[in-house]
Amino acid sequence: MDVTNRIERALTEALSQADLAGCPPRLAAAMRSAVFPRGARVRPRLCHSVALACGEDNPAATEAAGAALELMHCASLVHDDLPCFDGADIRRGRPSVHKAFGEPLAVLTGDALIVLAFQTIARVNCAPDRLLKLTQVVGGAVGVPLGIVAGQAWECESEINLAHYHRSKTGALFVAATAAGAASAGADPEPWRLVGEKIGEAYQVADDLRDAAADEDEIGKPVGQDIAHDRPSAVREMGIDGAVFYLKSLVRGAIEAMPPCANGNELRSLIMSEATRLVPAKLAQSAA
Repeated sequence: MDVTNRIERALTEALSQADLAGCPPRLAAAMRSAVFPRGARVRPRLCHSVALACGEDNPAATEAAGAALELMHCASLVHDDLPCFDGADIRRGRPSVHKAFGEPLAVLTGDALIVLAFQTIARVNCAPDRLLKLTQVVGGAVGVPLGIVAGQAWECESEINLAHYHRSKTGALFVAATAAGAASAGADPEPWRLVGEKIGEAYQVADDLRDAAADEDEIGKPVGQDIAHDRPSAVREMGIDGAVFYLKSLVRGAIEAMPPCANGNELRSLIMSEATRLVPAKLAQSAA
């Protein structure tokens, strides 16, 4: 079974918990809407690629880790779209969860997906020390001091350190993806964190470029949000050309930071393809 099918199967199995008797039907529907249809699934794909590079020996652990990371990501998107943050009506070309189901249910949907991520990890059959590492990695990517909650909270501060903001809001789940991929394969996750940090920052810079230079049809969500909400961004700090140059340096740095491994070609290819995919079409030539 290829990686895409493994990821989708793991997410479908995780969401089946919301279809059990007793779960409020509209909450279950909102959770499914937040996760399906799929986006790029780059975080679980990264997790799977690192596990393969590290000699994956427990596919179920990799699949649970990847699913947990994607559930966390989807939860963050549900919350990001709320009127108290971005106020986005569209996500992946469809009404966002709060537009389709209402704000109260959107808040609860994000909360439920976060909890479901940990439930998914808890159900995996693997050695206790491996399970503990996976739980610590995912937990660290969500809360304080450097998780996605902290990243969102930086937008509430009067002065923002752009590197800290990017590291938390976007980078945290990428660090978790590389670290969890290694941990799920029984490898030391620590040497893989730097790879995730570089990829995560590159992804945020690319997202800043898309917000500034893409159109809504291309990315499936509103653009111009950084200026509209007076948020920090690489484009506002460095300009378009500077942000493109910085993105390329981060991609090179991610590949150079990879620890020695026997099966790293797929991961290198994934990093390069994602860097290309995320750059707005009108900037793609200069970012090549």
